Amino acid sequence: MLPKAILFDLDDTLISAYNRPDLAWNSIAREFTVELHPRDPAEVAAAINLAADIFWADAERHRVGRLQLIDARATIIADAFEELAKTGFTHPGDPVARRMAARYNAFREEQMHLFDGAHHVVDTFRARGVMLALITNGAAAPQRAKVERFDLTHRFHHIQIEGEHGFGKPEERAYRHALEALGVDASETWMVGDNLEWEVIAPQRLGIHAIWHDLVGEGVPEGSLARPDRVIRSLHELLEGIG
Repeated sequence: MLPKAILFDLDDTLISAYNRPDLAWNSIAREFTVELHPRDPAEVAAAINLAADIFWADAERHRVGRLQLIDARATIIADAFEELAKTGFTHPGDPVARRMAARYNAFREEQMHLFDGAHHVVDTFRARGVMLALITNGAAAPQRAKVERFDLTHRFHHIQIEGEHGFGKPEERAYRHALEALGVDASETWMVGDNLEWEVIAPQRLGIHAIWHDLVGEGVPEGSLARPDRVIRSLHELLEGIG
């Protein structure tokens, strides 16, 4: 049965944005081989990925950092440099960390693309009378730019960007605000996204049907408390069985 409404996440749900940061950092580190000499860029990239895991695992740093991505990534790189310094690495300096952070952001922008069939899936649901909301965390300007770049504005009845509204997932009011904007109840709504906390656990507490976009196909991590109501590997799967 069709839901009355669907809440879609943006990054790594409708568009490929931040998936496989390990590969992205390896590419950036190779670009900065001269500045990082004599350390192997792959070793530096590994340290940055570890520092990133630690940074983003902190809920407060995550909340602030996603609104100021270049600052957050410069801090992550600096943290990695500090750890490497304990093994004899000469810190390249904060300007290098800042340049690497800016390059990482630009690299992500270059690689970003709409997932195959995203427009078709969204348009099909809208044509069938389903109310649609796009709910994305992050700063106002870059997230709004993505919405416009990928021609999503007119496809949704409600667009909710953390930086524009002052709150975001997994805050309860983020979901309640979207439900109110669409005029629907939680029990008649789907949430579709790639983040197990933001798009599965948190919305399920309100009674929303949670569909997890398992982008890399590795399944729910061992030990996770998340129990998605449904798991998809591609957006096309959302249309299966609806006629």
